[in-house]
Amino acid sequence: MHSINCYPWRMTRTITQAELRNGSAGVMDALEAGEDFVITRNGRPVGELRPISPRRDMTVSELKARLAGIGRSGDSAEERAEIDAAFGEDRFDD
Repeated sequence: MHSINCYPWRMTRTITQAELRNGSAGVMDALEAGEDFVITRNGRPVGELRPISPRRDMTVSELKARLAGIGRSGDSAEERAEIDAAFGEDRFDD
């Protein structure tokens, strides 16, 4: 099972479904400011809201150049770092 706060460098605020519904403008402002939320229903966590990480658009040529050497080194940590550099690190680890 994953922990509720998957991003330890940010504070996650827990709000109810009603708080989300009634205060959606404030939640959106907080998301834009970088805040994360866990949404609960009947006291049970049911979802997460988090800001979208800014990503730089790449051309096909840039993507091919970045990925050209992946898989040849035999070093999975190096491959993971290259993939993270190209696409970001938005993933869950077990």
